[in-house]
Amino acid sequence: MKVIFGMFLAMLSFSLFGQQQEITRMGNARVALFDRDWKFSRFGLQADGNQLAEPNDLHKTECNDDTWRSLDLPHDWAIEGPFRIELASESGKLPYKGIGWYRKHFKVENLQVGERVYLDFDGAMANAKIWLNGRYVGTWPYGYSSFRMDLTPYLKKDAENVLAVRLDTENWESRWYSGAGIYRHVWMVRTSAVHVAHWGTAITTPVVNDQYATVMNEVTLDNFRFFSVHAEVKATYFELDAQDKPGKQVATASGFVDLHANASGKLNLETRINQPKRWDILSPNRYVEKIEVIVDGQTSDTYYSPFGVRTIAFTANEGFKLNGRRVDIKGVCNHHDLGSLGAAFNKSALERQLKMLQAMGMNSLRTSHNPPAPELLELADKMGILIWDEAFDAWRTGKRAKDYNKLYDEWHERDLLAMVHRDRNHPSVFIWSIGNEVLEQQDVNMTRHLADIIRRADPTRPVSNGYNDPDGGRESGAATALDIMGVNYFFSQQGRWDKDARYQNMPTLGSETSSCVSSRGEYFFGTDYDGWQVTSYDRAAPGWGCSPDAQFRILAQYPNLLGEYVWTGFDYLGEPTPYNSAETNLLNFRTDPAKRAELEAALEELKKKNPPSRSSYFGIIDLAGFPKDRFYLYQSHWRPDLPVTHILPHWTWTSRKGEITPVHVYTSGTEAELFVNGKSQGRKKKVAGQDFRLQWDSVRFEPGTVKVIAYKDGKEWSKAEIQTAGKAEKLQMEADRATIDGGRSELVFVSVKVTDKKGTLVPQSEALIDFSVEGAGEIVSTDNGNAIDFTSFQSHSRKAYNGMALVIVKAKKGAQGAIRINASSKGLKVATVQVLAK
Repeated sequence: MKVIFGMFLAMLSFSLFGQQQEITRMGNARVALFDRDWKFSRFGLQADGNQLAEPNDLHKTECNDDTWRSLDLPHDWAIEGPFRIELASESGKLPYKGIGWYRKHFKVENLQVGERVYLDFDGAMANAKIWLNGRYVGTWPYGYSSFRMDLTPYLKKDAENVLAVRLDTENWESRWYSGAGIYRHVWMVRTSAVHVAHWGTAITTPVVNDQYATVMNEVTLDNFRFFSVHAEVKATYFELDAQDKPGKQVATASGFVDLHANASGKLNLETRINQPKRWDILSPNRYVEKIEVIVDGQTSDTYYSPFGVRTIAFTANEGFKLNGRRVDIKGVCNHHDLGSLGAAFNKSALERQLKMLQAMGMNSLRTSHNPPAPELLELADKMGILIWDEAFDAWRTGKRAKDYNKLYDEWHERDLLAMVHRDRNHPSVFIWSIGNEVLEQQDVNMTRHLADIIRRADPTRPVSNGYNDPDGGRESGAATALDIMGVNYFFSQQGRWDKDARYQNMPTLGSETSSCVSSRGEYFFGTDYDGWQVTSYDRAAPGWGCSPDAQFRILAQYPNLLGEYVWTGFDYLGEPTPYNSAETNLLNFRTDPAKRAELEAALEELKKKNPPSRSSYFGIIDLAGFPKDRFYLYQSHWRPDLPVTHILPHWTWTSRKGEITPVHVYTSGTEAELFVNGKSQGRKKKVAGQDFRLQWDSVRFEPGTVKVIAYKDGKEWSKAEIQTAGKAEKLQMEADRATIDGGRSELVFVSVKVTDKKGTLVPQSEALIDFSVEGAGEIVSTDNGNAIDFTSFQSHSRKAYNGMALVIVKAKKGAQGAIRINASSKGLKVATVQVLAK
């Protein structure tokens, strides 16, 4: 009885401990963030285009780095600019090419005999080489891969150590802005000699029903002792909340494994969770497995693995099913930059993006075209977002001279396995992708080879590829190596594809769709393009793309399609189509010689004009995070039960009185009536499957009020109203949060509007706004969403773009208390907002 009571107390103690302890990071438990107090210097190509010779002793301990810049990670050296008109538009006209050196001086306290010390890099752009105390540790060239470096053989005990990291973006090229630097987090991990290996758990749930879920885990252990050991592995399973705190204990499992000296070994654990709470986009329930490795009666290692219980199924006729329920994929593609922050990762910035996209109705995101920051998957798990996890934009044949083609032969398997091993326990990940628009998409053997690498590492999820030559991929037979056919844009042949016997059982998914382009708040009449901007009537698209409405019609016509991934959710740095003269645009017409020739001629003309565009126009939301009109078009279609009604264009024009000014309405209603200054312009009704906006194309502008009343099933559904603005008189500010946690590097995003005295946005204002901060905060960057604004993102002054601007603020290092953020502009009433740093 005493033994049983003792076991109960131990279990209760652990359960309470689990409920209270927030897990710092999933994986080995002894982990600490390694981001603080680095030194940085740039060599080779400089930001101004000059060269600075790279000394040959920068990896050595005795190298003097006293004059180097002090900074914390994550860091992107390219985002600091300056923008240079002569630089390539596809990479954002920012000077990302260079040689960056990072050094850090540190001690490891209380280092025990046999202890292992590792550094985990979440991402370093690019061609990373690492030294410790002057000795070479290793390399990982692909800037999007996460990787581990073992410092143990080179570490000094109870003395200063010097870490040196060399990055080289002179030998890296991309079709979009890649950034440069140690742009994601770095972690120090300490373990004993016997521990769970890096990404050493592979959790699956092969049986899931309402009564129970079977949980299987293949655990890989490393033994760095010089003799064999007999290890016990105990696993305890808990519910996991959104703050990464373990809660109720739900299961246990255990096993034993014999490990040879200096070798790895595996064992399989199996258990059941009764009445499992399933992970779903509607209810993102999670569990966590806590593994304890016990050797000679002592706990040698503790390892945390989050996971979810859910079922996924893909069929050619019934679509995608999550937990047995059909879910239409309403997805977006996103690049990895965070606007004015560049590639430097910040969790609160990414969370802001995801919340906005979810509010629009997005339920899935494609990581275009590379493995993302690990935090994206953690957030997706917590928020209920499905992830298409993608590896590459190129294989052996490059799209740029120095893209992944230079790494493919030596690194493709290691990079694929790094992605899958890191991400396979995330319930949000539901599709693997081996590439996007690669030049070998007709290569049967290469496609199968890459797909099989993933299947061996994870047989539970389908493998896909993004095809912009879907006919070639099918006719060559390469697509037979995949589980899902990902199609970029070319859906005109869908009916024929559905009749192809070879692919009658293969599901098809719009891996990229629409590619509509627009500039927030710009409305043109008689043209879609003017002054390096694009109309926001949401009808413009490059030759391979289409309007959102056209894509909606395709999905309505072919309900067997799994859904779509819009290009893109947010604007991003680089690739400013239609003002992008990069030759890689021609790849979209590789099978259409006539269109290819037409585009080639247009690109040559663009090169002569040297467009000033530095960021994309594809986004549904602009670079600063302000929704474009399209946001409400997608929201009205993707969230039909939400009362949505949105009117465009704005109604403040100085020289259009009496001229035809078409009015479009995006609504989740089925019909609507439009009024101008109280006079009805008529009532219009949607045709199901054909109409996704309502248009009044003969409205003549007169100052005043435009109002729309939307109806659904004959009943009033929602209303919207816009007015002609008066003279600009004041600024209005709004912060996206009231408090920020400086210890977690949280940011506050403050939007600023130029308004008249009634608070109506003055939509064409370009007022110069000066920002300042008092108290515990400091400005990180500013932006306005204007693709041709060459003002430094670090500037504290910024012109409004169509009446709006953004300032991003963080807490000063180690500071707490009030942060007062001020905005002023000549002739306008100032605005202030206050947040609290804790």
